[in-house]
Amino acid sequence: MKITFDFEKPLADLQLQIDKVTQVEEKTKVDMSATLNELQEKFEATKRQIYSNLSGWQKVQISRHPERPYTLQYLELMCDDFIELHGDRTFGDDKAIIGGFGTINGQTAMFIGHQKGRNTKERQYRNFGMANPEGYRKALRLMKLAEKFNKPVITLIDTPGAFPGLEAEERGQGEAIARNLMEMSVLRVPVICVVIGEGASGGALGLAIGDRVCMLENSWYSVISPENCSTILWKTWENKERAAEVLKLTSNEMLKNKLIDGVIKEPLGGAHQDPVAMAAILKKHLLKDLKTLKERNVDELVTERINKFCSMGVVVED
Repeated sequence: MKITFDFEKPLADLQLQIDKVTQVEEKTKVDMSATLNELQEKFEATKRQIYSNLSGWQKVQISRHPERPYTLQYLELMCDDFIELHGDRTFGDDKAIIGGFGTINGQTAMFIGHQKGRNTKERQYRNFGMANPEGYRKALRLMKLAEKFNKPVITLIDTPGAFPGLEAEERGQGEAIARNLMEMSVLRVPVICVVIGEGASGGALGLAIGDRVCMLENSWYSVISPENCSTILWKTWENKERAAEVLKLTSNEMLKNKLIDGVIKEPLGGAHQDPVAMAAILKKHLLKDLKTLKERNVDELVTERINKFCSMGVVVED
Protein backbone atom coordinates (compact mmCIF):
# COMPACT_ATOMS: atom_id res chain seq x y z
CA MET A 1 0.00 0.00 0.00
CA LYS A 2 1.37 3.40 -1.04
CA ILE A 3 2.14 5.74 1.85
CA THR A 4 0.64 9.23 1.52
CA PHE A 5 1.47 12.05 3.92
CA ASP A 6 -1.17 14.61 4.94
CA PHE A 7 0.30 17.32 2.74
CA GLU A 8 0.19 14.94 -0.26
CA LYS A 9 -3.58 14.38 0.00
CA PRO A 10 -4.42 16.81 -2.87
CA LEU A 11 -2.17 14.71 -5.12
CA ALA A 12 -3.81 11.48 -3.98
CA ASP A 13 -7.26 12.93 -4.71
CA LEU A 14 -6.21 14.02 -8.20
CA GLN A 15 -4.61 10.64 -8.92
CA LEU A 16 -7.88 8.97 -7.87
CA GLN A 17 -9.79 11.15 -10.35
CA ILE A 18 -7.31 10.28 -13.11
CA ASP A 19 -7.69 6.56 -12.36
CA LYS A 20 -11.49 6.79 -12.41
CA VAL A 21 -11.56 8.66 -15.73
CA THR A 22 -9.15 6.12 -17.20
CA GLN A 23 -11.40 3.27 -16.08
CA VAL A 24 -14.46 4.95 -17.60
CA GLU A 25 -12.60 5.43 -20.89
CA GLU A 26 -11.59 1.77 -20.98
CA LYS A 27 -15.11 0.53 -20.19
CA THR A 28 -17.12 2.85 -22.44
CA LYS A 29 -14.52 3.29 -25.23
CA VAL A 30 -15.34 7.02 -25.12
CA ASP A 31 -12.44 9.40 -25.81
CA MET A 32 -11.62 11.09 -22.48
CA SER A 33 -8.17 12.36 -23.49
CA ALA A 34 -9.08 16.04 -23.05
CA THR A 35 -10.26 15.45 -19.47
CA LEU A 36 -7.23 13.27 -18.71
CA ASN A 37 -4.82 15.88 -20.07
CA GLU A 38 -6.47 18.58 -17.98
CA LEU A 39 -6.28 16.45 -14.84
CA GLN A 40 -2.68 15.47 -15.55
CA GLU A 41 -1.65 19.11 -16.00
CA LYS A 42 -3.39 20.00 -12.76
CA PHE A 43 -1.64 17.07 -11.03
CA GLU A 44 1.81 18.20 -12.22
CA ALA A 45 1.16 21.83 -11.26
CA THR A 46 -0.08 20.82 -7.80
CA LYS A 47 2.92 18.53 -7.36
CA ARG A 48 5.37 21.32 -8.17
CA GLN A 49 3.53 23.72 -5.87
CA ILE A 50 3.51 21.30 -2.91
CA TYR A 51 7.12 20.12 -3.12
CA SER A 52 8.57 23.58 -3.70
CA ASN A 53 7.06 24.87 -0.45
CA LEU A 54 7.74 22.11 2.06
CA SER A 55 8.03 22.97 5.75
CA GLY A 56 10.78 21.60 7.96
CA TRP A 57 8.51 18.91 9.41
CA GLN A 58 7.32 17.84 5.96
CA LYS A 59 10.93 17.35 4.87
CA VAL A 60 11.53 15.28 8.01
CA GLN A 61 8.59 13.09 6.99
CA ILE A 62 9.98 12.59 3.48
CA SER A 63 13.42 11.76 4.89
CA ARG A 64 11.81 8.89 6.83
CA HIS A 65 9.77 7.49 3.92
CA PRO A 66 10.12 3.67 4.11
CA GLU A 67 10.75 3.45 0.35
CA ARG A 68 13.55 6.04 0.41
CA PRO A 69 16.88 4.60 -0.85
CA TYR A 70 19.28 3.44 1.85
CA THR A 71 23.06 3.03 1.68
CA LEU A 72 23.12 -0.48 0.20
CA GLN A 73 20.70 0.50 -2.57
CA TYR A 74 22.83 3.50 -3.49
CA LEU A 75 25.94 1.32 -3.58
CA GLU A 76 24.18 -1.22 -5.77
CA LEU A 77 23.13 1.50 -8.20
CA MET A 78 26.34 3.57 -8.18
CA CYS A 79 29.22 1.13 -7.81
CA ASP A 80 30.77 -1.17 -10.39
CA ASP A 81 31.43 -3.54 -7.50
CA PHE A 82 31.39 -3.47 -3.71
CA ILE A 83 33.10 -5.73 -1.16
CA GLU A 84 31.64 -5.40 2.34
CA LEU A 85 34.04 -5.66 5.28
CA HIS A 86 32.89 -6.65 8.76
CA GLY A 87 33.74 -6.22 12.42
CA ASP A 88 35.60 -3.79 14.66
CA ARG A 89 38.19 -6.41 15.72
CA THR A 90 37.25 -5.71 19.35
CA PHE A 91 33.65 -6.66 20.10
CA GLY A 92 31.54 -7.54 17.07
CA ASP A 93 30.01 -6.56 13.75
CA ASP A 94 27.36 -3.83 13.98
CA LYS A 95 24.75 -4.31 11.24
CA ALA A 96 23.53 -0.70 11.56
CA ILE A 97 26.69 0.50 9.80
CA ILE A 98 28.00 -1.13 6.64
CA GLY A 99 31.28 -0.45 4.89
CA GLY A 100 33.77 -1.72 2.36
CA PHE A 101 35.73 -0.98 -0.79
CA GLY A 102 33.79 -0.14 -3.91
CA THR A 103 34.61 1.21 -7.35
CA ILE A 104 32.77 4.09 -8.95
CA ASN A 105 33.63 4.75 -12.59
CA GLY A 106 36.81 2.73 -12.06
CA GLN A 107 37.87 4.71 -8.97
CA THR A 108 38.22 2.76 -5.72
CA ALA A 109 36.90 4.32 -2.52
CA MET A 110 35.95 3.22 0.98
CA PHE A 111 32.18 3.51 1.34
CA ILE A 112 30.71 3.62 4.85
CA GLY A 113 27.10 4.30 5.76
CA HIS A 114 24.15 3.71 8.05
CA GLN A 115 21.72 1.02 6.94
CA LYS A 116 18.05 0.75 7.90
CA GLY A 117 15.60 -2.03 7.09
CA ARG A 118 12.58 -2.29 4.80
CA ASN A 119 10.45 -4.56 6.99
CA THR A 120 10.17 -5.44 10.67
CA LYS A 121 12.72 -8.26 10.52
CA GLU A 122 15.27 -6.15 8.64
CA ARG A 123 14.74 -3.17 10.93
CA GLN A 124 15.47 -5.31 13.97
CA TYR A 125 18.52 -6.81 12.24
CA ARG A 126 19.83 -3.32 11.41
CA ASN A 127 18.71 -1.90 14.79
CA PHE A 128 16.72 0.78 12.92
CA GLY A 129 19.98 2.33 11.69
CA MET A 130 21.09 3.16 15.26
CA ALA A 131 24.71 2.12 15.69
CA ASN A 132 26.41 0.78 18.80
CA PRO A 133 30.03 1.68 19.70
CA GLU A 134 31.31 -1.27 17.67
CA GLY A 135 29.65 0.28 14.60
CA TYR A 136 31.65 3.49 14.95
CA ARG A 137 34.80 1.51 15.74
CA LYS A 138 34.24 -0.59 12.62
CA ALA A 139 33.83 2.61 10.62
CA LEU A 140 37.07 4.00 12.04
CA ARG A 141 38.92 0.76 11.29
CA LEU A 142 37.79 0.97 7.67
CA MET A 143 38.74 4.65 7.43
CA LYS A 144 42.25 3.88 8.66
CA LEU A 145 42.42 1.01 6.16
CA ALA A 146 41.48 3.42 3.38
CA GLU A 147 44.17 5.82 4.59
CA LYS A 148 46.73 3.01 4.55
CA PHE A 149 46.00 2.28 0.89
CA ASN A 150 45.53 5.97 -0.02
CA LYS A 151 41.87 5.61 -1.00
CA PRO A 152 39.22 8.31 -0.45
CA VAL A 153 36.47 7.84 2.14
CA ILE A 154 32.78 8.39 1.29
CA THR A 155 30.18 8.24 4.06
CA LEU A 156 26.39 8.09 3.63
CA ILE A 157 24.52 9.22 6.74
CA ASP A 158 20.98 8.15 7.63
CA THR A 159 20.27 7.54 11.32
CA PRO A 160 17.76 8.65 13.99
CA GLY A 161 20.75 8.70 16.36
CA ALA A 162 23.32 6.46 18.00
CA PHE A 163 21.77 3.58 19.97
CA PRO A 164 20.95 4.92 23.48
CA GLY A 165 20.85 1.57 25.28
CA LEU A 166 22.61 0.88 28.56
CA GLU A 167 24.89 -1.72 26.96
CA ALA A 168 26.01 0.83 24.35
CA GLU A 169 26.95 3.29 27.08
CA GLU A 170 28.79 0.55 28.98
CA ARG A 171 30.87 -0.19 25.90
CA GLY A 172 31.79 3.48 25.43
CA GLN A 173 29.35 5.03 22.98
CA GLY A 174 30.48 8.60 23.66
CA GLU A 175 34.17 7.71 23.42
CA ALA A 176 33.70 5.84 20.13
CA ILE A 177 31.95 8.79 18.49
CA ALA A 178 34.42 11.31 19.91
CA ARG A 179 37.37 9.29 18.62
CA ASN A 180 35.80 9.22 15.15
CA LEU A 181 35.50 13.00 15.19
CA MET A 182 39.14 13.35 16.13
CA GLU A 183 40.47 10.75 13.68
CA MET A 184 38.32 11.87 10.73
CA SER A 185 39.52 15.44 11.15
CA VAL A 186 43.11 14.37 10.41
CA LEU A 187 42.62 11.52 7.90
CA ARG A 188 45.22 11.98 5.15
CA VAL A 189 42.84 11.11 2.31
CA PRO A 190 39.86 12.97 0.82
CA VAL A 191 36.68 12.55 2.88
CA ILE A 192 33.20 13.17 1.44
CA CYS A 193 30.11 12.97 3.66
CA VAL A 194 26.50 13.00 2.46
CA VAL A 195 23.37 13.06 4.63
CA ILE A 196 20.95 10.92 2.58
CA GLY A 197 18.07 10.82 5.09
CA GLU A 198 18.04 11.47 8.80
CA GLY A 199 21.07 13.10 10.38
CA ALA A 200 20.41 13.06 14.09
CA SER A 201 22.81 14.02 16.86
CA GLY A 202 26.21 12.42 17.46
CA GLY A 203 25.02 9.30 15.68
CA ALA A 204 25.24 11.23 12.43
CA LEU A 205 28.22 13.39 13.38
CA GLY A 206 30.32 10.28 14.01
CA LEU A 207 30.49 9.78 10.23
CA ALA A 208 30.27 13.42 9.15
CA ILE A 209 33.68 15.10 9.50
CA GLY A 210 34.85 15.62 5.93
CA ASP A 211 36.33 17.90 3.30
CA ARG A 212 32.88 18.05 1.69
CA VAL A 213 29.72 17.63 3.77
CA CYS A 214 26.51 17.76 1.73
CA MET A 215 22.85 16.94 2.22
CA LEU A 216 20.20 15.58 -0.09
CA GLU A 217 17.43 18.14 -0.61
CA ASN A 218 14.86 16.41 1.63
CA SER A 219 17.19 15.21 4.37
CA TRP A 220 17.66 16.81 7.79
CA TYR A 221 20.62 17.30 10.11
CA SER A 222 20.35 18.41 13.73
CA VAL A 223 21.56 17.87 17.28
CA ILE A 224 18.13 16.46 18.17
CA SER A 225 14.99 15.19 16.44
CA PRO A 226 11.90 17.46 16.33
CA GLU A 227 9.94 15.02 18.52
CA ASN A 228 12.57 14.90 21.27
CA CYS A 229 13.09 18.66 21.10
CA SER A 230 9.34 19.16 21.50
CA THR A 231 9.30 16.79 24.47
CA ILE A 232 12.09 18.69 26.24
CA LEU A 233 10.77 22.19 25.56
CA TRP A 234 7.01 21.65 25.77
CA LYS A 235 6.72 18.28 27.59
CA THR A 236 4.80 16.83 24.64
CA TRP A 237 5.37 15.62 21.06
CA GLU A 238 2.48 17.78 19.84
CA ASN A 239 4.78 20.69 18.95
CA LYS A 240 7.11 18.69 16.72
CA GLU A 241 6.22 20.81 13.66
CA ARG A 242 7.15 23.97 15.54
CA ALA A 243 10.35 22.38 16.80
CA ALA A 244 11.33 21.40 13.25
CA GLU A 245 11.11 25.05 12.19
CA VAL A 246 13.00 26.37 15.22
CA LEU A 247 15.83 23.84 14.82
CA LYS A 248 16.62 25.05 11.26
CA LEU A 249 17.40 21.45 10.34
CA THR A 250 16.64 21.45 6.60
CA SER A 251 19.33 21.34 3.93
CA ASN A 252 18.70 24.93 2.82
CA GLU A 253 18.91 26.24 6.39
CA MET A 254 22.08 24.25 7.06
CA LEU A 255 23.70 25.65 3.93
CA LYS A 256 22.57 29.17 4.81
CA ASN A 257 24.21 28.82 8.24
CA LYS A 258 27.42 27.51 6.59
CA LEU A 259 27.27 24.18 8.41
CA ILE A 260 27.38 22.15 5.20
CA ASP A 261 29.04 22.65 1.82
CA GLY A 262 26.19 21.94 -0.56
CA VAL A 263 22.68 20.64 -1.26
CA ILE A 264 22.04 17.83 -3.74
CA LYS A 265 18.73 18.10 -5.60
CA GLU A 266 16.31 15.18 -5.48
CA PRO A 267 13.72 14.07 -8.06
CA LEU A 268 10.47 15.99 -7.59
CA GLY A 269 8.63 14.46 -4.63
CA GLY A 270 11.71 12.91 -3.01
CA ALA A 271 14.41 10.33 -3.67
CA HIS A 272 11.92 7.46 -3.20
CA GLN A 273 10.01 8.60 -6.31
CA ASP A 274 12.95 7.61 -8.56
CA PRO A 275 15.86 5.89 -6.76
CA VAL A 276 17.70 5.22 -10.03
CA ALA A 277 17.68 8.89 -10.99
CA MET A 278 18.67 9.88 -7.43
CA ALA A 279 21.61 7.47 -7.49
CA ALA A 280 22.75 8.93 -10.83
CA ILE A 281 22.59 12.47 -9.43
CA LEU A 282 24.51 11.45 -6.30
CA LYS A 283 27.12 9.57 -8.35
CA LYS A 284 27.73 12.61 -10.56
CA HIS A 285 28.15 14.78 -7.46
CA LEU A 286 30.58 12.34 -5.81
CA LEU A 287 32.71 12.01 -8.95
CA LYS A 288 32.95 15.79 -9.24
CA ASP A 289 34.05 16.19 -5.61
CA LEU A 290 36.49 13.26 -5.86
CA LYS A 291 38.16 14.84 -8.89
CA THR A 292 38.55 18.18 -7.12
CA LEU A 293 39.81 16.75 -3.82
CA LYS A 294 42.28 14.31 -5.37
CA GLU A 295 44.08 17.24 -6.99
CA ARG A 296 44.63 18.92 -3.62
CA ASN A 297 47.71 18.65 -1.42
CA VAL A 298 47.04 16.32 1.54
CA ASP A 299 48.46 18.69 4.16
CA GLU A 300 46.26 21.51 2.85
CA LEU A 301 43.20 19.24 2.90
CA VAL A 302 43.71 18.32 6.55
CA THR A 303 44.38 21.92 7.60
CA GLU A 304 41.32 23.24 5.76
CA ARG A 305 39.15 20.44 7.17
CA ILE A 306 40.16 21.30 10.74
CA ASN A 307 39.73 25.05 10.18
CA LYS A 308 36.30 24.55 8.60
CA PHE A 309 34.88 22.83 11.66
CA CYS A 310 36.72 25.06 14.14
CA SER A 311 35.13 28.12 12.54
CA MET A 312 31.57 26.87 13.12
CA GLY A 313 29.55 28.44 15.92
CA VAL A 314 30.40 31.29 18.24
CA VAL A 315 32.85 31.21 21.11
CA VAL A 316 32.94 33.94 23.76
CA GLU A 317 36.08 34.11 25.90
CA ASP A 318 36.26 36.16 29.10
